[in-house]
Formats: sequence, C-alpha cells, structure tokens
Amino acid sequence: MNAMKEILIEKVTFNVGCGTDQKKLDKALLLLKNLTKSKPVKTFTTKRIPEFNLRPGLPIGAKVTLRKSQATNILGPLLEAKDNVLKQNNFDENGNVAFGIAEYIDIPTLKYDPEIGIIGLQACITLIRKGFKIKNRKRIQRKVGKDHKIKKQEAIEFMKEKFKIRVEE
Repeated sequence: MNAMKEILIEKVTFNVGCGTDQKKLDKALLLLKNLTKSKPVKTFTTKRIPEFNLRPGLPIGAKVTLRKSQATNILGPLLEAKDNVLKQNNFDENGNVAFGIAEYIDIPTLKYDPEIGIIGLQACITLIRKGFKIKNRKRIQRKVGKDHKIKKQEAIEFMKEKFKIRVEE
C-alpha cells in the first residue's frame, strides 16, 4: 500500500454544550478534565440570540482536543460506551466521525462522580492522510487533491479495521 494513502487519526475533540447555566459549565469542565487528564477550555458565543438569552462573550460550553497517542488511546473506551456500533450518519463526506455519548458513566474508564451528576458529551474524530499539511501551512497553502481526500467509505473501513466497530444503517 502507498504510504501516503495511509489514514491516520489527527485529533479527537470533546465538546459539552451547557447553554447559559454556569453550574453545568463547571461540571462539564470537571468531566472533561477527569476524562482526558488535560485542561479543557470554555467556548463563548459570538452571536446575539435573544430567544435563548445569549449575547456575544457568554460562556456556553467546554471543549478539549487530544492529539497523537492520547487520541488513539482514549478511543477504545469511547467506542465501548457505544457498544462498538456506529451509525452510517456518524461519518461525514470528508471522512470525519462524530458521535454523542448520552451519559458519561457509560464510558468504562469513568465512575459516577456525585459532584458532576449525569452529563453527556460529543466526540469528534478527525482523520487525515500524510500530505494534508499543505492546506493548513502558513506559506504557499494548497488544496488537497480529490484523490487524496478521505471518503466516507474509506473512513468506515478504517474504523472497522482499527477499532473493530460495526456500522449500522
């Protein structure tokens, strides 16, 4: 197989949306810290939405990004929480994978913490190939060719092979 065609995991991003509830935001920050052993950051609104009582600059969620071996190591327990089953619509056309976990206690490595309560989270897996750096580099940015992009079916095959998941309709 061509080494440039090998699919790799670039990063895994965790996100917890809390709305305007600051107590829930504190719990989300604690949950992400316990799960990833990394420091999460708050996400802030950029638009004014009067129906939801949102204005620019309000903290409404928490996120954390893991890369390299940390990202690969945490995927096993996350997929176990989903019983190693993902749906077809968890994969997008660019080869990324996103799924939600309704309750963090479904993750085998985490135990119930009364300080946190019950909160769900979303996990997004970004897949890349070698050579994808050209679209993000500072100088002489280029587009990734259509033959080099990761297609939905390739992402599904990668996840089946690497993590032994099943994909349902």
